Amino acid sequence: MWLVELDEINDDSLLVQLVSSTLGVREQPARPLREVLTDFVASRSLLLVLDNCEHLVSAVAELAESLLRRSPRLRILTTSREALSIGGEATLRVAPLAVPVPGRQVAGPGGNDAVALFAERAGSAQPGFQLTAQNESAVAQICSRLDGLPLAIELAAARIRVMSPEQILERLTNRFTLLTRGSRAAPSRQQTLRWSIDWSYELCSAVEQRLWERLSVFAGGFELDAVEGICDGDLQPDELLDSLSSLVDKSILLREETDTVVRFRLLETVREYGRQKLDQSESYTELRRKHRDWYQQLALAAEAGWISDRQLDWISRLEREQPNLREALSSTENESALEPPDDAALRATTALFPFWLSRGLLSEGRYWLDRMLARDSRQETIARITALCADSVLAELQGDLATGRSLIEQARVTAGPRPDPAIHAEIAHAEGISALFGGDFDTARSRLEVALELFESIGALRPKVEGLLQLGWAHAFRGDTEQALISHEKALAITESRGESVYRSYALWGTGVAHWQQGNEETAVRNLRQCLRLARLRDDPLMAAPSMEALAWIVCESDSSRASVMMGAAEALGRTVGSSTVLFPNLLVHHEACERHTRAALGRHAFETAHDKGAKLGFHASIAYALGETDVDPTTTMTRRERQVAELVATGRTDKEIGELLTISPHTVHGHVKHIIAKLGLTSRTQIASAMSPVNEMRTSARPLSHDA
Repeated sequence: MWLVELDEINDDSLLVQLVSSTLGVREQPARPLREVLTDFVASRSLLLVLDNCEHLVSAVAELAESLLRRSPRLRILTTSREALSIGGEATLRVAPLAVPVPGRQVAGPGGNDAVALFAERAGSAQPGFQLTAQNESAVAQICSRLDGLPLAIELAAARIRVMSPEQILERLTNRFTLLTRGSRAAPSRQQTLRWSIDWSYELCSAVEQRLWERLSVFAGGFELDAVEGICDGDLQPDELLDSLSSLVDKSILLREETDTVVRFRLLETVREYGRQKLDQSESYTELRRKHRDWYQQLALAAEAGWISDRQLDWISRLEREQPNLREALSSTENESALEPPDDAALRATTALFPFWLSRGLLSEGRYWLDRMLARDSRQETIARITALCADSVLAELQGDLATGRSLIEQARVTAGPRPDPAIHAEIAHAEGISALFGGDFDTARSRLEVALELFESIGALRPKVEGLLQLGWAHAFRGDTEQALISHEKALAITESRGESVYRSYALWGTGVAHWQQGNEETAVRNLRQCLRLARLRDDPLMAAPSMEALAWIVCESDSSRASVMMGAAEALGRTVGSSTVLFPNLLVHHEACERHTRAALGRHAFETAHDKGAKLGFHASIAYALGETDVDPTTTMTRRERQVAELVATGRTDKEIGELLTISPHTVHGHVKHIIAKLGLTSRTQIASAMSPVNEMRTSARPLSHDA
């Protein structure tokens, strides 16, 4: 094996000379050196390692191809920030080091590669440094903030001579200034973080550099349509696509594929570098505005297509775009002093209301609506009235009825005497919901009937479906179960015919509770379980909690232990979104009756044990339990090997690392992971950790159920 370090040269013409010199090949009179080198390797079995090829990539590709053509036993291994793109080349991308999962203990240096590297380099810089319970959180955050980049982590660890990990973390807001003292023995570009990124930047063409800078406007990941809509500028479509591909090839841009979606991402360090370059250009403000406008349009398009068979696609897209949506909302807020307020920002923010509701993001929705309403406090438009009404619903869902009523009063004052039916529909709708949460079911029914009539007249489909659902609940709470079923079944018919999911689950919950109150338990259980399946499909704890609670009421007398577990699970899910398992006050009587019965049947200790087990299950495991798909411990259906793999996946290890530990192939590990996901009722690998954690706790803490008083 021969190692040729190409960082020593910057001139293509010196490549053959350096390779020949390293191999001990001398020049011969009247013969080109390339020919002498080719003859030398032709009959030999060699592994030739060419390190750091990116600045000479064309010359290296040409030399490698000519040598391989004449040398059947020659193997060439290159390290580069982009592939050579020659025949027979196999590419292995070296990813950054795995970083700790937020909120999870590191379990010592051996628990994570990035943390282990920091601890090792910090120990070299400051003998006696150790990873402790006090500093491991700061070290983990340093490694995460630095994207697992080994050079950045080594430069940060070198600062341990004069700073604690906590102090280093605080100063990472300006990482390029902090990370500047690398090894003097290293190449100059590896002695500071900025020089290292400068090296990559200078190897890009002018067009690639401009695109790199523009891509820094994104937060988190992004998709091709967003790049085309925001970063086009002076670039032609084919030029933009080619430059995007080139940045992926040069490892500046990361390509990530999930299901049928390809997304791109800049490491935060690379993004910050591009942002600093962009800040120096005249296009920064305009690019920020284009980013804001594009994501506002995305929110409006999602709202327009909400009651359709594309709803789950819209939920997935908005979920993926959360960082960019927040960036756009923040940009709007920060620009309030520079631009006069208009309706666009408020309409786009309110357009996210059904998404926030579907994901249980009640606090986040209130946060942004509050801020946008404060920004546009002088506006007296329908957009402001709609936003006030949406904000009131989110407040009431969190039990903040006083704030909800105050927001509705502001909407009334803003509306004044205007005859616009859309305005009156919004306010009547909000008043009906407020009365529903407040227990005034006669007022709720009358106001919701007014709202429904107005929504029907102006063709507002989504508010109409919402109104039907809420009117059904108003009828049910007045004791008119027949009318409740009629309203909910109308909503169910609309949503089923259009392939909608969120409001259909609300209708299934409403019909399930109504059928149970009529004594039709079989239909009630079927509807509530279907509601749970839909909630699981979109990861919706807000709807899963009351559905699970209602199922607990149904089995309360026949299986008190099961009811207690489901009540505990429902309460825990409700807490995750700041909501209650009992959406409306008059249903509290069923919760209290169920709790009294199960406590009496099981005894205090056994009830609390079962309740705690449910609370520890987590979202997917608790739904699987409520649907009868698994026991309280969902891992009981797993083989011993699957349990071993699941526990290692939960620590953040890759298939390759797990295979090495268990002496099996990565392919076999991947097969086990697929079986684990299916058996635990999960949808992705990342959910295994949360599913395994409560199970491990229960094994060590659970005690047998007893009937002590």
